[in-house]
Amino acid sequence: MRRSRPGWAALRNRLVASPRFQAWAARWPLVRRISGHEGTALFGLVSGFVQSQCLAALVEFEIFELLMEDRLDADAVARHRGLPRDRARVLLQAGAALKLLDRRGDGYMTARRGAALMGVPGLTAMISHHAVLYRDLSDPVAFFRGETETELAHFWPYVLGAEGADDAQAARYSALMSDSQGLVADETLDAVRLRGVRHLMDVGGGSGAFLRAVAARYPALDLTLFDLPQVAPVARKALAAHGLDGRIALESGSFRDESLPRGADAISLVRVLYDHGDDTVGALLVRVHDALPPGGRVIVSEPMSGGARPESAGDVYFATYTLAMRTGRARSADEIAAALRAAGFGAVRHRPTTRPFVTSVVEAWKPVSQD
Repeated sequence: MRRSRPGWAALRNRLVASPRFQAWAARWPLVRRISGHEGTALFGLVSGFVQSQCLAALVEFEIFELLMEDRLDADAVARHRGLPRDRARVLLQAGAALKLLDRRGDGYMTARRGAALMGVPGLTAMISHHAVLYRDLSDPVAFFRGETETELAHFWPYVLGAEGADDAQAARYSALMSDSQGLVADETLDAVRLRGVRHLMDVGGGSGAFLRAVAARYPALDLTLFDLPQVAPVARKALAAHGLDGRIALESGSFRDESLPRGADAISLVRVLYDHGDDTVGALLVRVHDALPPGGRVIVSEPMSGGARPESAGDVYFATYTLAMRTGRARSADEIAAALRAAGFGAVRHRPTTRPFVTSVVEAWKPVSQD
């Protein structure tokens, strides 16, 4: 492969990497602020794994719940949670440094950021299950070489299709996904408008969390949930608990190797594509195209790569997570748009969301004329 000339970027890198330049920069006010900012950011990356483990410990010991209403000192927290006092104090200090806890005098209380964390459905469950991902990443060199037999791949066998899941696995997957689906649904429905849609089918809809949100916003819309047969009992129970068992129709099947039911003029794929490889995604989008009438719409909502402008949520967290799952990958909006066009869709639109770390949205329409 032909190498390009180093240019300014290479000269900059050699200069910034020089210890003599760094020492000089630390002494001069004009560049000290930039140098300090970069140093702080770099240390944040170096220590990030420790921060995430402190967060996991705060969640597992239910520190946020304990300190939500009361301010307690380290001795009291240690007694309540069965911790040695000195270790409880280190954990509480770490929580305060991460702005998850407030320290006032000798006491600690859940901070605004910690309370916000508690208010995000499913977030504490997601943090708890990260123990699996941490083990998979314990040898990052082997992991990125593809030499690790990842535990996470067995944690989510449900995404492999009907033959890879049993009832308990389907229930576990659906529960965890449902817990966090509220935010995804809100972001998606704020980004797209369903006016003019008569019938929406949510493919891979789990226990129906997304369709419950749709039903609340669009009470006259016909709704269908399509997922594996193992998911149907979980979905039926969840819908009944919300008084929607007669409102949302259930259809069972595998989108990996079966045609989709016809009749809907819009189909949603919420956090579905990034669970699967390119071949599965391509075949699924063709099935979606075939199931829709001319002028029908598909809505894709999931975390996405930044593509040419990499960003943290899609290109660090979700890209690494899907590598560990060994079944899919984080795609950019442009890649999803290309896959939609290859399946026969036109008029592809990327709809920005206010929280892209939760989800991003791409929608497309089946051409009215196939000429």
